[in-house]
Amino acid sequence: MIDTHAIFNIQSEQAFSDLALEIFKFQFENNKVYRSFCDLLYVHPSDINTIQDIPFLPIQFFKTHPVISSKESIQTIFTSSGTTGSTTSNHFVTDLTIYEASFKKGFEAFYGTAEDYVVLALLPSYLEREGSSLIYMVNALVSDSKHPDSGFYLNNISELKNTLNKLDSEGKKVLLIGVSFALLDLVETYQFHLKNSIVMETGGMKGRRKELIRDELHAQLKQGFGVENIHSEYGMTELLSQAYSKGNGIFECPPWMKILTRDTEDALSIQPFGKTGGINIIDLANINSCSFIATQDLGRVHNDGSFEVIGRFDHSDIRGCNLMVL
Repeated sequence: MIDTHAIFNIQSEQAFSDLALEIFKFQFENNKVYRSFCDLLYVHPSDINTIQDIPFLPIQFFKTHPVISSKESIQTIFTSSGTTGSTTSNHFVTDLTIYEASFKKGFEAFYGTAEDYVVLALLPSYLEREGSSLIYMVNALVSDSKHPDSGFYLNNISELKNTLNKLDSEGKKVLLIGVSFALLDLVETYQFHLKNSIVMETGGMKGRRKELIRDELHAQLKQGFGVENIHSEYGMTELLSQAYSKGNGIFECPPWMKILTRDTEDALSIQPFGKTGGINIIDLANINSCSFIATQDLGRVHNDGSFEVIGRFDHSDIRGCNLMVL
């Protein structure tokens, strides 16, 4: 059995690689869906010597199959938002303490403890449904902050405006975390001049507004909030870890998470640094599901391991990986 404490105590690239290879072997042996996928590719653990050799499971499998590596009972099911009529992803979680350790340690690595902040959450589309992993995370940050003004705001944006301005003027450290369309709605209604607040977008127009490229979105938000940088959170229903950007759309991962990119025409070919391709994610915290996921996002990885998200694939299926017949 893998020691989950080892996941959150990675100190070097070598330690990451060694643990990733160990987790690959564990998931190959214990995850029926992932094993079938590897078998279709004729890949066996004896063939795998580096993390670049590991097969990445296309993220759509979470819409059609239970992707589980544990025999423990399911504690919760996180579901993707999905547009009306589309199939949602299901992430069966057998150990919520691992998710909690991941998002708390991940947040602390970039921002320090949640207790240092007043956490204001503007996540209407997520609050309106069950099973959001983002709501679960932000709810814990709100709780950990222990500040009476921390909390969720749904349609009461005038109250949010007053609270945000009051706290900022008092010199409190504020984290305003919101879905993109709701933050845009807020700054189209009110103009801010924030001095002590971090504004963090979690992506997503959710069909409520026209999609904007990040530069346009951030330009509007910077002007509306009166801040120099817009922070971003990059996470997914199918993962248990998040990457963060403190501005300019450059994301960094916690030590137990890594991004690679694959050739868009040859899904099994990993690309060198600096080249745009499909984003593959290694999330070692996702040990009881699948830690190696091929997403539908496009991006590029820099030499230092930081990365940018450029957009999404035009087509709903990942080209070169039409192995959805399991």
